[in-house]
Amino acid sequence: MNLSFPATIASISVPAIASPSSASSSGSASGFADAVGAAIGSVESAQSQAQTAASDLLLHGNGDVHTVALAAQSAELSLELFQQVRNKFVSAYQEIMKMPM
Repeated sequence: MNLSFPATIASISVPAIASPSSASSSGSASGFADAVGAAIGSVESAQSQAQTAASDLLLHGNGDVHTVALAAQSAELSLELFQQVRNKFVSAYQEIMKMPM
């Protein structure tokens, strides 16, 4: 079974989160801040793409419902992933703060 997707679906790009190895090797807070900033940027980019796809369909009739649905789902999953990673960092920070000195 050979599935072919319309060009609009195939052109949707999922933004990648920068790998930890691309952060600065000095271990400074700026490397962490850069990684968080890149993750926030990718979430905002996915949400912007979903917004653009929806407005193009509704206002101009460009695209199709499937493209809008895929872009919206991608943006939602991107946001949920970011929230889960943030929750893990907060939990780890709280555990570290509970440790006796």
